[in-house]
Amino acid sequence: MDLNQYRMNWNYPTAIRVGAGRIRDLPAACRELGMSAPLLVTDPGLAALSIIDDALLQCRDDGLKAGLFSAIKGNPTGQNVMDGVAAFKAGGHDGVIAFGGGSALDAGKAIALMVGQDRPLWDFEDIGDNYQRVKVAGMAPVVAVPTTAGTGSEVGRASVITDDSAHIKRIIFHARMLPALVILDPQLTIGLPAKITAATGMDALSHNLEAYCSPLFHPMAEGIALEGMRLVQHYLPRAVSHGADIEARLQMLVASSMGATAFQRGLGAMHALAHPLGALYDAHHGLLNAVLMPYVLQANQGSIGPQMYRLARYLGLAKQGFDGVLDWVLELRSELGIPHSLGEIGIDEARIEQVGKMAEVDPSAGTNPISFTASQYGQLFEKALHGKL
Repeated sequence: MDLNQYRMNWNYPTAIRVGAGRIRDLPAACRELGMSAPLLVTDPGLAALSIIDDALLQCRDDGLKAGLFSAIKGNPTGQNVMDGVAAFKAGGHDGVIAFGGGSALDAGKAIALMVGQDRPLWDFEDIGDNYQRVKVAGMAPVVAVPTTAGTGSEVGRASVITDDSAHIKRIIFHARMLPALVILDPQLTIGLPAKITAATGMDALSHNLEAYCSPLFHPMAEGIALEGMRLVQHYLPRAVSHGADIEARLQMLVASSMGATAFQRGLGAMHALAHPLGALYDAHHGLLNAVLMPYVLQANQGSIGPQMYRLARYLGLAKQGFDGVLDWVLELRSELGIPHSLGEIGIDEARIEQVGKMAEVDPSAGTNPISFTASQYGQLFEKALHGKL
């Protein structure tokens, strides 16, 4: 296998540098965006690893005054973001390197947004025309370097940040939050444990699948989602079972970016439920989507028949139509060791009514193929909680 065939520069939906070893381009990427003193934003776990030391050393050897901020939770909070803003200003930084999984990418993008604003973070929640409040000139440039293949936040125009006081995840949005340059280097994902590889990979599948099922008219996003799911089908089991498989790791990074590009078309009930569950139980977002997936598919069955027929054919499944896709999802989850119910990952039934109400008003609910009520979301949550398909 010649890995050089995968070494490419793309310009959709932003400038992307793809290939093994492309992390060596990080200093040049920073300079291309006018940075001389970038702040590298990552999570505490990654901050202790050599890949962060190596990235900082590369930047400093190139004459960049690179700093580090890593005080970020697995579900980043508004306070995490504002602490990052304080670190940015105290260090005299002029740009952000968002380096890590979804939490670091979302936090890094939000920090870059907030460094030049005079309104509070929640004023930029993705509601109505709130984005027009942003002082665009105050935003800092961002280089995004994902180390997991799941959220696709490196090509997203928003950040999901937890509002601790309200116990809710809020989506902070502005078109300029899309990182100006992305580095997809599969070597950075080699050390990711199998369970995290599986959960984040299923998150990538959920993005592609929900975007594909959205009722909105966006044929380009629909096509991207189809191919993203094919990549997950072929490469996620390989990435989980053979963690050093560079080709599988690279293809999953691409599938992740494709999912986040495709969900310009919208998401659905998986995310409408995963957002409140993540905020209330501090559970892993990708794992929540992985567990919820078959239950949401079944709930949407009456409105997604033609899409499932096309998907089953595209994936070459032995059984066609909805049943073929559902069987594939269940088999894939089993192969990857994904739990069958929410109860198996520590979720309880104490907040069924609350979760249902939160899911009904979650932004992702707006593009689910069926408009569910709070009661119906509660029933869907209860089925997933007890593993009742």
